Amino acid sequence: MFVTRHNAAVERGLLERLWDLYELAYRRTAEESASREMFFRSEFDSAIADPTNRLWVLWADDEPVAMVLIATDISSTRYLSAPFFERRFTDHSRRGAVHYVLFVVVHPRYAARGALTRMARDVLGTEAAEGVLLVFDSPAVNQPNDDGGAALLFERLANMVASGAPLIPLDVSRYYGIDFAASSAYVDTSSPAAERTPTPVPVPARR
Repeated sequence: MFVTRHNAAVERGLLERLWDLYELAYRRTAEESASREMFFRSEFDSAIADPTNRLWVLWADDEPVAMVLIATDISSTRYLSAPFFERRFTDHSRRGAVHYVLFVVVHPRYAARGALTRMARDVLGTEAAEGVLLVFDSPAVNQPNDDGGAALLFERLANMVASGAPLIPLDVSRYYGIDFAASSAYVDTSSPAAERTPTPVPVPARR
């Protein structure tokens, strides 16, 4: 296996093959996560073509089997708050050294064959050499608890190229739903008679 790095210029035939890999690898996450983790095809093409993004592809002979896309300009994405990092990681922000992992995908056939470990040497090695803060997120399907999961995997891969690099928890988002179909007590608020009068709160008499 070998790794290639691409910036913006990706031949159309290769782009189609990368999309097929991306769609296949994300299928389980798309089915099990409430949040939309997958790019639309137009978003995928745009992200690949963005010259500020770094694309790494792992090959097995002539087949792309894994890839990583990293944004080096977080202000160009809708996923991170630049003011947050400017306040919390001022030095990194001033150096333009806050990068964001847009996606990591591995063909299911190669997930257990050391594909991520092979990619880490090139991808994370480059990020470590530049002293960046590399930000990533993970839905609950890949990170069910605070410990373990994708976070632990990333930490271990990072420490292969930069011993002692700390994993820093940044934020958490949760998705909730209110199921109105499960309730029979619908209140028609368009009718004045249905409006509820607030119960007055007793006020103690002054003496």
